[in-house]
Amino acid sequence: MTLWDDITYKIKSGSRLYLLITINVAVFLVINIPATIEWMINYGHSGWISYFANEYLDLPAEITKLPSRFWTPFTYMFMHAGIWHIAINMLWLYWMGQIFEEFLGNRRILGLYLLGGLAGALFYVVSFNLLPVFRDLVHISVIVGASASVMAIVTATATQLPNYTIPIIFIGPVKLKWLALFLVIVDFLMIAQSNPGGEISHLGGALMGFVYIKRLQKGNDWVAVIGNLFRRRPRLSNLKVVARNAGKKGPAKPRQEEIDRVLDKISVSGYDSLNKEEKEILFRASKNES
Repeated sequence: MTLWDDITYKIKSGSRLYLLITINVAVFLVINIPATIEWMINYGHSGWISYFANEYLDLPAEITKLPSRFWTPFTYMFMHAGIWHIAINMLWLYWMGQIFEEFLGNRRILGLYLLGGLAGALFYVVSFNLLPVFRDLVHISVIVGASASVMAIVTATATQLPNYTIPIIFIGPVKLKWLALFLVIVDFLMIAQSNPGGEISHLGGALMGFVYIKRLQKGNDWVAVIGNLFRRRPRLSNLKVVARNAGKKGPAKPRQEEIDRVLDKISVSGYDSLNKEEKEILFRASKNES
């Protein structure tokens, strides 16, 4: 089974973590590959692709622009300023998202990602339009990146599992509550540095993650509706077993009861709970669709 097959099955099995990572990477490549080609053709000058992305997909601080850029509170959370920006965000999303999905299920991560990004956007726009310190920046400032969304997932995971321990290189085992607290403090202190808008949006995302879990623990799931919109169990009809022609080479097709057993396991425990043999059953069933 190839890496792409593995990612595809994780998405089909209900994992929204891999869907989010795929969307972020795809958006980055679709914009930046042609933008880089255009930059080389224009002798080192940015062209209309970079201009369009910055003008219409990044989130502006200037509130008078938002009526004509009403989609940017959503699009900005899938945009990134460079290769290291997206790499760091996707690594954090991958590390913490796996823990989130393991303990809180597959349906919630997409909704929290969106809510965290929107909370970050709100914090950013409100702060830049109300705080005098940003008066000279409000007309030129924009933000991009999944950081607010990722911080919502990090903080939510730490709030739900405060004593869950993960190993950190050069440091050793660290509880999630201390990791999340450290990141929030760093973001706050960095507001006075070169990226105040980004740091403020991180704090908005972190607050959303914390509040979401507190409400969830009281029985109020804010993202259930969003999660249910994207909930889809693999269609059994797509995995229907067809009798193999006599003498045809290749591995035998799995029986329908084997497929049903694997799909039931995915519904309960997620794709990552499958062993190698069970993943191979799904792989062979899909490859032999008629």
